[in-house]
Formats: sequence, structure tokens, C-alpha cells
Amino acid sequence: MADTADTPDTRTPAQIEADIKRRRETLAETLDEIGVRVHPKTIVGDAKAKVVANVDHTLGRAYVQVNRVVSDVTAKFTDDDGAPRVERIVPVALLAAGVVGLLVLGTRRRKD
Repeated sequence: MADTADTPDTRTPAQIEADIKRRRETLAETLDEIGVRVHPKTIVGDAKAKVVANVDHTLGRAYVQVNRVVSDVTAKFTDDDGAPRVERIVPVALLAAGVVGLLVLGTRRRKD
């Protein structure tokens, strides 16, 4: 192939035609690939795939964190055998009942 004007082209016309045909086919394939890549459906599909992957990753991390918190809370209210620790459960239950009672009284006073 001749790259510069100083070098004479020694190819035959058939070789030149075959080279042109091969380059046209390569160019057509490249244009087809570009057309697929910039097609709106392809762009939307790629964006959806990225969002789904990010959501899956985020949900997975959230699940691990929630599972860790639940395990920590469970460990505080049960002993090593899995039996409930009444000395820890009763005060928390009483505190929760007191808060609910105060909220109920507060909403009744506002209505009156």
C-alpha cells in the first residue's frame, strides 16, 4: 500500500478494488455499531441497567446493615442460650408503654 506520494503504488487494479471493498465493509460495520450505541433504546437500556445495579447494591448494603442492627438488638435482649432477658425487656416495655400513654393523653388534651 502507498502511504506517501513518493512511494509508487505497485498494486494491481483488482487488489485496489479488493482493498476498497474491504474498507467499505469495515466502515459499514463500524457505522452499524455506532448506530446501535447511540440509538435511544440502547441508551435507555444502559441507563436502566446502571440504575438497577445501583439499587441492587444499595439494597444489599441496607439489608446487611439492618440485619446487623437486628442481631445487635437481639443480643442485648437474649442471653447466650437464646432465652429472653427479662431484666432488660421489662424496663424497655414499661418505657414504651409510658411514651404511648403520654402521646394518647397529649392528643386527648388537644381535642378538648
